[in-house]
Amino acid sequence: MKRILLLLPLAIFLAVAVFLYRGLFLNPAELPSALIGKPVPAFSLPAVDDPQRILSAADLQGRPALLNVWATWCVACKAEHPVLNKLAGQGILIHGINYKDDNAAARKWLEQFHNPYQLDIRDEQGSLGLDLGVYGAPETFFIDKQGIIRHKYVGAIDERVWREQLAPLYQELVNE
Repeated sequence: MKRILLLLPLAIFLAVAVFLYRGLFLNPAELPSALIGKPVPAFSLPAVDDPQRILSAADLQGRPALLNVWATWCVACKAEHPVLNKLAGQGILIHGINYKDDNAAARKWLEQFHNPYQLDIRDEQGSLGLDLGVYGAPETFFIDKQGIIRHKYVGAIDERVWREQLAPLYQELVNE
């Protein structure tokens, strides 16, 4: 009996160590989303550039697009922004969700760093982000022409990530 009690802490330690060791090899950019295959959640929020204009999920339909969650307080978003501008210049349709941010700061940011977003949704309270299961910025959702979420990417998109991982996914949506 004493021997079992002595081995119990070792067994617990080994179980925790195996669990943590496995976590070292997981890709944090591949966080699962329960919304894959489902429509963008219903929302009614103002546009960043025109607070009188109210946007909804219906505004995101018609063409495949990236739905990029961003904020001025997000350091990775600043690194990602030139890539998004380049993609928009190549004809990639990108919509933005300005997440938990000050609208005046967001407008100034877009003026200073250019605006890659066809539509930019103002989500000051984070309600749309919560409905989308956003962990933080930046995150990018791929939506098809019907407004169905087909893929989610967590983290900043750089040119290598776009070329090697995300461009083929976007092209699939365009080809459908």
